[in-house]
Amino acid sequence: MEAVLWYVLAGTRGGVNRVRILRALDDRPRNANQLAEDMDLNYDTVRHHLDVLTDNDVLRSSGDDYGAVYLPSDTARDHWGTVEAITDELDRPENA
Repeated sequence: MEAVLWYVLAGTRGGVNRVRILRALDDRPRNANQLAEDMDLNYDTVRHHLDVLTDNDVLRSSGDDYGAVYLPSDTARDHWGTVEAITDELDRPENA
């Protein structure tokens, strides 16, 4: 799982937004529309990132398709130290 987290959060172009989404969902579960509004991102962009994170078992959803609420998966929670290490790495000034 550590390799998956590094890849989807730090190894791809969309990683920065995926980290932002994961942090937001760690704070409070939300649906795609709420995330798009709260983060000032395009809805389709948010949906894409949610799909990538869900497909890689970083997030899980609860509810029906449109109103599904997302939150970090148990697997991601079990590796939360890696998530924090990745976010710390991305927060470094040389990566901004």
